[in-house]
Amino acid sequence: MSLSERPTSLRHVLATLGEPLVEVVVAPHGLGVPVSDVVILDPEDPLEAGEGDLVLVIGARGRAAAPAIRAAGRGGAAAVAVKGSGGAEVAADAGVALLTVGVEARWEQVESLARGVVEAARAGGEAASGEVLGDLFALAQTIATLTGGLVSIEDTASRVLAYSRAGDEVDELRRLSILGREGPERYLALLREWGVYQRLRAGEGIVRIDERPELGIRRRIAAGIHAGAQPLGTIWVQEGAQPLTEQAELALLGASRALAPQLIRARTLPSPELRLREDLLASLLEGKLDAESVADDIGADPSRPAQVLAFALSRAENRQLRRAELVHLIAVHTAAYRRSALVSVIGGRVYALLPDLPEHSDAAVLALAKEIVGAARRHLEVPVRAALGGVVPRLSDAVASRGDADRVLATMARGHWDSDVASLADVRAEVLLSEVLAYLGDQPRIRDPRLTSLVEHDAEHGGILVPAVLAWLDAFGDVRVAASALNIHPNTVRYRVRRAAEVSEVDFGDPAQRILTQLQLRL
Repeated sequence: MSLSERPTSLRHVLATLGEPLVEVVVAPHGLGVPVSDVVILDPEDPLEAGEGDLVLVIGARGRAAAPAIRAAGRGGAAAVAVKGSGGAEVAADAGVALLTVGVEARWEQVESLARGVVEAARAGGEAASGEVLGDLFALAQTIATLTGGLVSIEDTASRVLAYSRAGDEVDELRRLSILGREGPERYLALLREWGVYQRLRAGEGIVRIDERPELGIRRRIAAGIHAGAQPLGTIWVQEGAQPLTEQAELALLGASRALAPQLIRARTLPSPELRLREDLLASLLEGKLDAESVADDIGADPSRPAQVLAFALSRAENRQLRRAELVHLIAVHTAAYRRSALVSVIGGRVYALLPDLPEHSDAAVLALAKEIVGAARRHLEVPVRAALGGVVPRLSDAVASRGDADRVLATMARGHWDSDVASLADVRAEVLLSEVLAYLGDQPRIRDPRLTSLVEHDAEHGGILVPAVLAWLDAFGDVRVAASALNIHPNTVRYRVRRAAEVSEVDFGDPAQRILTQLQLRL
């Protein structure tokens, strides 16, 4: 197969589209399957699909797309994209990957993006095409419209981050920069010699570069992108067949200011391939994706034990940049422990999946969590809590391990554990109690109405009976211990407990009623 005919992979298409545009539901043959074309299929048309097709089913949702999914499987399609839920079992039986498309997404947008990746791969550009379709490219095109030129955006290492669509009179410098994804050294040397980079990094302002026909350089203007005094990159505007607009320099100055937050944000985001792995892990831990579909892509054996660690910054430190730094720190430490470890962020918490665990790994994982928390404190100067979910026998149970870790973090946040690191075994009693209380809180039907009346009566008469009853129950009926906890006389405790029994008509001498009282009053 020639380079120009090389197909891309489903993994690469997904890395470009990403969530929330599309999500993987099932991938029986993994995400490495080749995608050679993008086709649109309406169930009212003949149900045909070819080998390697990415089939967009536009006329049916959910289970109604089952015939199209089966047809795609028979034809050897790489994947089927539908809107709505359902169809996972049909796709698995048909041996074809199933993707769900966001409800708000337009089919023409999905087709355009996917086809762009496929066509870039045919032209030999898969290695870079996953980065071609982000916000920076849209901004580059906007700048090109305002300036009338050909725009490219580079980082401080002269790597091309984004560029506008090609036009007439592309000069050699731009052509080589885009093809190589970075400025060619012989041209960079000239720009340094002319003092261009020195002026760009010195501060805000427009730098003009005259045309040099003998060097293959057309006239261009440039502006540095800064965050305060720190350079972040450069915008270049090359003049094409037509002169730049009268407002070109003003538009470029505004663009350089508008782009600073974008480049700061870009520094905290992972590459498309890494982002896809993080999305797959998040879907696995949220129970949206089965382990067999992602095992190959995350490099894990689905039949081996696994464990999830959860990390949480304090509320005051829970900012995007700090969290991104924590992700990197956790990724480095966990990868050193298990090569196939994966890290992702869900709901502000950072999760690390440790697959393929050896036997008796508890002590090593606990030491790893403590090491990460300590490193975060030393290097990032942020307080971090770490929770260890239980070890589960197979990768498909990782969602349960994540649930354990979340429960442990919730318990730690309530102040029931002094250390920054805890496992489910450490706080099992507190976790169980909190879950029982949560269930009781959600089920008013099973609560004892007599205790509800006691709480209401006590709230209207000084709020002294319920605390006394709880202290007495916590002290197993020892009035002296209860009195010491409340800093009152033992006889006062006896009176208040007796008065609470009279008001509620609950028999505190009955063990079952004592347990119910203790639980319900804790609400």
